[in-house]
Amino acid sequence: MSRNNQTNNLIKWIVILFDFLILGLILVLFYKYHPDMSEWRYDRVEVFVLVCFCSLVITEYQLPTIIHQRVVSAADVLKRMVYVTLMHTVLSYLLMKVVDLKLPVGYLLVEMGIAMFILMISFRLVERLLIRRYRQIGRNSRTVTFVGSDPELTNLYQKLLDDATTGYRMLGYYGDQQENEFTRLGSLDQLMDNLDTPEKLRLGDDMYVCISRRERDKVNKLSHFCDQHMIRFFYVPVSVETLGINLKRELIDDVEVYVTYENPLGNPANRFVKRLFDIVVSFLALLVMLPFLPILAIIIKSQSPGPIFFKQLRTGIDGHDFMMYKFRSMHVNSDADKVQATKDDPRKYAFGNFMRKTNIDELPQFWNVLKGDMSIVGPRPHMLAHTEMYSQLIDKYMVRHFMKPGVTGWAQVTGYRGETSELWQMEGRVKRDIWYMEHWSIWLDIRIIWLTFKSLFKRDEHAY
Repeated sequence: MSRNNQTNNLIKWIVILFDFLILGLILVLFYKYHPDMSEWRYDRVEVFVLVCFCSLVITEYQLPTIIHQRVVSAADVLKRMVYVTLMHTVLSYLLMKVVDLKLPVGYLLVEMGIAMFILMISFRLVERLLIRRYRQIGRNSRTVTFVGSDPELTNLYQKLLDDATTGYRMLGYYGDQQENEFTRLGSLDQLMDNLDTPEKLRLGDDMYVCISRRERDKVNKLSHFCDQHMIRFFYVPVSVETLGINLKRELIDDVEVYVTYENPLGNPANRFVKRLFDIVVSFLALLVMLPFLPILAIIIKSQSPGPIFFKQLRTGIDGHDFMMYKFRSMHVNSDADKVQATKDDPRKYAFGNFMRKTNIDELPQFWNVLKGDMSIVGPRPHMLAHTEMYSQLIDKYMVRHFMKPGVTGWAQVTGYRGETSELWQMEGRVKRDIWYMEHWSIWLDIRIIWLTFKSLFKRDEHAY
């Protein structure tokens, strides 16, 4: 699944690159052949080019391309291109008036906007055809399993199948009635009975469920199963008023579906902003940490024989494992991968205890951030043993892995830091991790970093 998302991101950035190339081509042609612009001094041309490119950066951030999305109509693409060219034209005009009030650029920018729209919409047509062809041959595809025998599923099946740009491959359906259009994978009861042994089932990346609201327990059970196994869950409703699960409305053409979780970081522009922020902050943090590394190494070695860094596999985004780094704060022991640190843990040595209380031991994780395994802010990564245990005990535990783990997180600054000796503590942490995932913004990240910084100067009873 993550590979498909990475390919979508690549398509997205290729499209954006061509947008900038189109703007560059238009600027070159206007500079050479437009009677007004060809008379400008070279310094004015430089400023104008810079303003136009800056405007396009802002425009692409505010109105990112949607052509790479699986469910997007030609009308949606056309509407987005109108908005993009209008916003770029207006923004370029306003910025130029700030830079050079007297330079007459109004009509020139209108002509450029028309040229951009024509060229960009032409390129979008070619790009859409290429994406369709790419997905038709089985690349960048997602597999889909349907659940239920409702006629609405047949309607949805046709809409997804008729549009090759979605890149969906239909595995079939689990239901009690035979539908001619579908490959029947088994009955609904067979699906429900085998959820504990998913290897016996044929499940895709996405699951569309269309069963009666009277089967509420089954819908909830399927939703929780999808959470556990990193499958996107969609409910195609008769009614959703009394389902009792958090649903977000989406449209596939004129068919209404509901998805369990809405993640702002599903937007590539948001992911770019967060990743850029992570790279800048982690790079600066590592630079500051570098001069102190020899001192920390000497103290650690003098108090406890063994390596300077503690390495451990943790669960990351999409449930994939990664190697997380910390300064070693405990004596080398065989329980490191199984047992959490406790308040008076005999495995800790004096300076290690100090590092844990002040979070110094976490600093090497900025290397994980720079590598891309982690983010500055996100759900804290857990030991593999805890992932296995809590995924069985807490229904929505695996949902927290829809985003990168963090050095700090919303749960940690709202009272859920440290040891989770009781189940309710982990449930509270998971609840806050999911809340953060659904409400992410760069300003929320900055707020969490500030709260984390403040916590360094006051005693935390859970910091051990």
